[in-house]
Amino acid sequence: MIEKDIPFSTAEYQRRLVKTRRAMEAANIDVMFCTDPSNQNWLTAYDGWSFYVHQGVLVFPDADPAWWGRRMDANGGVRTVWMEDARVWSYDDKYVQSTERHPMEDLARRLKDLGLGSARIGVEMDNYYFSAKAYQVLTAEMPDATFVDATALVNWQRAVKSDEEIAFMRKAASITDKIIEGLRERVEPGIPKNEVVAEILRDAVRGVPGAWGDYPAILPLLPSGSEAGAPHLTWNGRPFTKGEATFFEVSGVYRRYHAPCCRTLMLGTPSDEMKRASDALVEGLNAGIEAARPGARAADIANALNGALEKAGIERGARCGYPVGLSYPPDWGERTISLRASDDTVLEPGMTFHFMPGLWMDTWGMETTETILIAEDGPAETLCNQPRELFVKG
Repeated sequence: MIEKDIPFSTAEYQRRLVKTRRAMEAANIDVMFCTDPSNQNWLTAYDGWSFYVHQGVLVFPDADPAWWGRRMDANGGVRTVWMEDARVWSYDDKYVQSTERHPMEDLARRLKDLGLGSARIGVEMDNYYFSAKAYQVLTAEMPDATFVDATALVNWQRAVKSDEEIAFMRKAASITDKIIEGLRERVEPGIPKNEVVAEILRDAVRGVPGAWGDYPAILPLLPSGSEAGAPHLTWNGRPFTKGEATFFEVSGVYRRYHAPCCRTLMLGTPSDEMKRASDALVEGLNAGIEAARPGARAADIANALNGALEKAGIERGARCGYPVGLSYPPDWGERTISLRASDDTVLEPGMTFHFMPGLWMDTWGMETTETILIAEDGPAETLCNQPRELFVKG
């Protein structure tokens, strides 16, 4: 018998299924097909680097979920999912990257064999992992079925974290702290960026006592100088240079759970403009954390931040945060709530966000951010433990 290392308790997975089935019933969905690997993991514990081929989890109203994917990946399925082996279904390798056949033909046959040929089937239409071709083949093979756009249906069930999930995020945050402390020590003028990134990855994977490090859904981002006006650049071999600021967007990860934190490090003396911007950003972060209380709205966090920035003459049009927790590449956000003035979602205890009001200017950029947990009462808790300031290193 294969020994499994399931991350959470049976009660936790049943809690998740109950929430998902209620949402399916409300949407009049008979069976849900989840292709987002984060949702697959959240529902079944499936964990493997196999999301580059077609795979998914089927959620039924009255039976355990079934994981479905490539035959060779079924070996990973029986080793990672909490369900019995018979709930791991696979298709032959002849379907993989073929121009003559498609894996959705296999899935359609299975659904019809289950008597679901005319069912209402929920699919994640706006998802990185569900292609136009997959939808085309599935609908052609099941002409009597009704396909419902259930994008983010499961994602919304993940918004409030359980105590077990929060414990994982605290472990991830302790790894994040280790990464940032290592950066402060190692970044010096003349040190090539790739060498520092190598240490970031080493710290991230080694983890901390009691928490081994998993891989992040987003690779380290660390643009410098004028490049820091672009928020999503990774790294190169160029050395760090005195007179430039670099922001570091990183996250420790424990069993797929993230706790991102960003800080900016200036080599040399920051300009008056940068110092004023940093002060305003920190003031806005503090105000947003104070506003992030149960019963408040997502918009209240954004408005508190924007008030502080506007006093300093800084206009910032982008959203300033999003939910985080369990994720796979290419994004560690959960793609539901946005921290912005137009989002009236009511905050609940157990929600977790990356509160990240980055400033990306023409000639420099800055990020000072926090992963926050909405508490039972009072202001939000920050999971990482880093000084909320512009780091300056002479």
